[in-house]
Amino acid sequence: MSTLPPNGSRLPGSSPVPKSLQPYGRPSLPALSRSSGAAAKSRALEDRASSLPIIAICHLSWEWVWQRPQQFLSRLARTHPLLFVETHCSQTPFPIVKMRTAEGPCDITILEMHLPANRWDDGHFIDMQRRRVLKQVLARDCGAKFAGAILWVNDPMAVISYAGQLDEAMIVYDCMDELSQFDGAPPMMVERERVLTEVADVIFCGGRKMRDKRLGINGNTHFYGTGVDCQHFGAAMDSSLPVHPDIADLPGPVLGYFGVIDERIDYDLLASLADADPSWSIAMVGPFAKVDPQALPQRPNLHWLGGKSYAELPALTKGMDVCMMPFALNAATEFINPTKALEYMAAGKPVVATALDEVKANFATASKIACSHGEFIDHCRKQAATPSAAMIRRGLKLAADNTWETIVAKMDGHILDVFSAHRAAEADSARMQNRRNNPYV
Repeated sequence: MSTLPPNGSRLPGSSPVPKSLQPYGRPSLPALSRSSGAAAKSRALEDRASSLPIIAICHLSWEWVWQRPQQFLSRLARTHPLLFVETHCSQTPFPIVKMRTAEGPCDITILEMHLPANRWDDGHFIDMQRRRVLKQVLARDCGAKFAGAILWVNDPMAVISYAGQLDEAMIVYDCMDELSQFDGAPPMMVERERVLTEVADVIFCGGRKMRDKRLGINGNTHFYGTGVDCQHFGAAMDSSLPVHPDIADLPGPVLGYFGVIDERIDYDLLASLADADPSWSIAMVGPFAKVDPQALPQRPNLHWLGGKSYAELPALTKGMDVCMMPFALNAATEFINPTKALEYMAAGKPVVATALDEVKANFATASKIACSHGEFIDHCRKQAATPSAAMIRRGLKLAADNTWETIVAKMDGHILDVFSAHRAAEADSARMQNRRNNPYV
């Protein structure tokens, strides 16, 4: 699950979609079976596909809230060298580039691209500068390391800048959210997302509704929802792990949430929850985005704890008696598939959620889903008093079956399919050209 804006104070302006990308910049592949012909694929081809470099274009910063892009890409980087590109709206008179290596054992390079805030609404300028700066960095600083890379896109606004411009081996669109329905989305987001859907070689969608919406445009579109690091969040069940100090002294029971605090939260629900029982502590963990903290409901037992690191989440979750997904039902939440659902479950906690479509489709067996404020409050009361052991067991099983590693392995399989199809098409084209040049051969 993501939020807007990305790395600056707001999303950049946008220029019209050029005719070179209307309606197709490159053909979409038909849906491919992962099992058909697998035995015939050569080991050399598999090794090549599994080590292709990745240039990732994301609307989130690498060090911000640890979400779907970072989870997938950090694991792909175990075999694929990764260049992660961030675009920042900054108070600078001219573009500035900062590069660094991410912490950890994987080969991950972070490229911060700072563009002038006073030109942020000039779509043509932003498009051209994004392309110019990245191509210059690739030529000057990266040598051949990212030649023939996979262009991995989370940010549809970047399609004009990069698609077909980097000699990429393929375009992967990881559609994590319906970003055009978020507050602050630029008007051109819908059109650019359509173009990206058309030109992508393969699309991974974080929700079933998102997949269904795009499948008629691009047949190589697949549902891969949220994953989870079971070892990381399972630490919440370890008796030796102390409860996080920010939550340890709150009077119980503690009803908790972690994640971005933005227009997707049902603030009236939180106020009603706090008023329902003053003995409860409601702990809201996460950074604020596009909301005024002073305008949020204030109650003695409602605690806004601010953003915390990914490393702190198990200790925070350990101190929660009930883990909540108190989302409003609005345009911004229509398609979301919350990453935190499986994270709560991997921590062995009872989960109470509002009735989001993706939650009902994916997590109904392992969470209590409420269709009204009163029902949400009632579920919280009951789970705080007597957690459902059967529901928690189902949640632990669901988490174990949906690790990030499992999903990434399947994604790598689709990348191999695209790579194989491209190589076969190139071989066919070369044979046809050879026949034209040598008609008697």
